[in-house]
Amino acid sequence: MSITKSDFRNLCIKRLQKFSKKSIKFAVDKKIQNEIFKFVKTYKFKKVLIYLPLDLEVDICDIIKKMRQKGIKLFTTKMVGDSLEVVPFRLPLKKKRFNILEAKRSFYYKTDFDLAIIPIIGVDSSLRRIGFGKGFYDRFFASLKFRPIVLFTQRTLCFAKDNVTSLYDISADLILTKEGALWRL
Repeated sequence: MSITKSDFRNLCIKRLQKFSKKSIKFAVDKKIQNEIFKFVKTYKFKKVLIYLPLDLEVDICDIIKKMRQKGIKLFTTKMVGDSLEVVPFRLPLKKKRFNILEAKRSFYYKTDFDLAIIPIIGVDSSLRRIGFGKGFYDRFFASLKFRPIVLFTQRTLCFAKDNVTSLYDISADLILTKEGALWRL
């Protein structure tokens, strides 16, 4: 009997809620942030798309500061209708729809980015992302005219052995969790 995408999402959310206690969250997030930063330094990424974390997502705020100090150009997304728009990461941030922090809209010329760091709720056997179910990242990545390296983050791996995603769901090149790294071959 195969599981549906919706049922798998709910199972993953329950599992992630166990890892959202401050003591567990801090240690796990620090480990994952260190791995992200090593990856960014090793491959010398210059332009990185980041996310601004929700409670169930890996908190990457410390490496955002480190990357800014190293002169790496950071971008984030802003919700526009049913999709996302790339904006330069800059303070102050404002809380918007779904309690998501966003940078202000900018007239900054849009640029390609080398690496996209994306949070996930779960992943299936094709390494495609299962998020909160609104499809914002899927529509956004489908509109890009380039393909950056995609790094998914999750506190603990929630993996479906079956393929529960659709072809339009974005896939990862690398997934970082407390269990370690999972690479696409």
